[in-house]
Amino acid sequence: MKNNKFTPSLIAAGLALSSFTALADDDRYIIQVDNNAKGIVKALAKQSGAEIHVDADGFIAATFSGKSLSDVKGLLNNPHVKLVEADLKRVPMALFNDDAGDPTQTQLTPYAVYQSQADQVVFDSNAGMKVCVIDSGLDSSNADFNWSAITGDNDVGTGNWFENGGPHGTHVAGTIGAADNGFGVVGMAPGVDMHIIKVFNASGWGYSSDLAQAAQLCSQAGANIINMSLGGGGANSTEENAFKNFVAAGGLVVAAAGNDGNSVRSYPAGYSSVMMIGANDADNNIADFSQYPSCSSGRGKRVTTDETICVEVTAGGVDTLSTYPAGGASLSAMSADGVGFASSAMENTGTVSAATYFLGLGDAVDTGAAGKVCVIDRGSVSFYDKVNNCELSGGVGAVIINNEPGMLYGTLGDTNNTSIPAVGAAFEDRSALVAASTIDISIGASDYGYMSGTSMATPAVAGIAALVWSNHPTCTGEEIRSALKATAMDAGAAGKDDFFGYGIAQAADMNAYLTQNGCAGGNGGGDNGGGDNGGGDTGGTGDLTLTATGYKVKGTQRVDLSWADAMSSNVDIYRNGSVIATTANDGAYTDALSSKGGATYSYQVCEAGTTTCSASVSVVF
Repeated sequence: MKNNKFTPSLIAAGLALSSFTALADDDRYIIQVDNNAKGIVKALAKQSGAEIHVDADGFIAATFSGKSLSDVKGLLNNPHVKLVEADLKRVPMALFNDDAGDPTQTQLTPYAVYQSQADQVVFDSNAGMKVCVIDSGLDSSNADFNWSAITGDNDVGTGNWFENGGPHGTHVAGTIGAADNGFGVVGMAPGVDMHIIKVFNASGWGYSSDLAQAAQLCSQAGANIINMSLGGGGANSTEENAFKNFVAAGGLVVAAAGNDGNSVRSYPAGYSSVMMIGANDADNNIADFSQYPSCSSGRGKRVTTDETICVEVTAGGVDTLSTYPAGGASLSAMSADGVGFASSAMENTGTVSAATYFLGLGDAVDTGAAGKVCVIDRGSVSFYDKVNNCELSGGVGAVIINNEPGMLYGTLGDTNNTSIPAVGAAFEDRSALVAASTIDISIGASDYGYMSGTSMATPAVAGIAALVWSNHPTCTGEEIRSALKATAMDAGAAGKDDFFGYGIAQAADMNAYLTQNGCAGGNGGGDNGGGDNGGGDTGGTGDLTLTATGYKVKGTQRVDLSWADAMSSNVDIYRNGSVIATTANDGAYTDALSSKGGATYSYQVCEAGTTTCSASVSVVF
């Protein structure tokens, strides 16, 4: 296994997960070592021509130019070396869109705050919550933060944590904790303490060893939550162990599922200790880019089901408004007859105020538009052709209206040579815009802008967790994780699914759930709308192990059973001492109960017709 990079993706199509050959990216490897003998191993590595990049507790990461994994193992054949493995590529999980809105005039609340009920819960700033943001830094030029509550660390070669390595980290941090201060935007947990760790280098990537060291720094900084809006292909034990240790100490780790719109499992989100977050849009639909890995792993008789290796909850991550480095975004503002309307900047900058002219589909020059703002319907020809025809007609600005519900986001292409300001508008506003006498358009640089991606959904969940946890500070991270799932709003197919997990995170329902049930209110999945939740347990006799997870669907009890190491073709499922089903030994079964009230159920799985069984496990509703 080799040492591969992670990078911030700036491409609108999403991120492709890398496949790895016998030679690591940049020939970087992680070497796990005894701390007391680290100097010996470092000296041996340097003698072998290595360049050391990371020196952390229990491991180092180094480049061995032109060397394969087996080569490096041979070079470092030393009793103080515990393991040599790949340093894997990790990338920010974000898609960039054109910008819309005008937060310079007033404080705006992003749609995900309302959607997740975060506006219904008050953040307790005295509870000591701290979120550690591992990303591209938080730019100090943006004033929409409680800077007295923010600290940070730099990774080797990344520069100051308070200077951006691209806008990604600043956008992520704003979603978590932008201040409630009357301007800009407001975060899920306004003003929450944050510790910023800048891991992206000048080329826009980092490594799994950087994340492992960052987890140690987050712990040293006293963080409760780690947010990672990043990921990539492949797993390694150094990275995995770092997050296991953070969670074992009582923390919560959330990471982005990925943006390729497929069923590939990315990391670090794919580790059991890390909560995988998917993205939905403002209409409670799954984002088309949000990855949806299966909760099953293994093959044949070794197939197991584990809800901690797939999407657990989602949050708003499509066209998410948040903070940017000062002047780093392009912002549009539009009003018609003095009434403000949402818009998205397409191209060009400038300010214009003029009478309107309806140019239809904008597929031809029309001199009637001279000196006016063209109002144009989407369709027939490209956005560029529409704006170009408006400008050739003498138009001074262009508004292109979507032909389907929602805002129109678009550009005029790489060869754009128009100069008039052009914006997109929502289909829902068509009647008002077509009927308007005058339209004002302004497009200019801004400290606020929009991004899309599971990168945007992940800090929403981190912020929700900090918000609710601040009101229940005695809970552990795992209890907060369980409560997020127990109270998620069901979306998509009924019940838990691979796309939404348990559903869209709900702050107010989660807060009420913990108030009613306490921190240990349940270990299982969600009832998809609030209320009592079934606990879970794991047991085993010999090699046959069983896990039972209780939850509710529209108030009706369900129990998911998963088992491993049964050797028969079929298994018997027991509930409270009686066989309820004989089913194929495929590792999973759902018991759909008709009950809705409180109850305790005991389960066993046995090889069919035998007394070779798992231990009994109980689920409490």
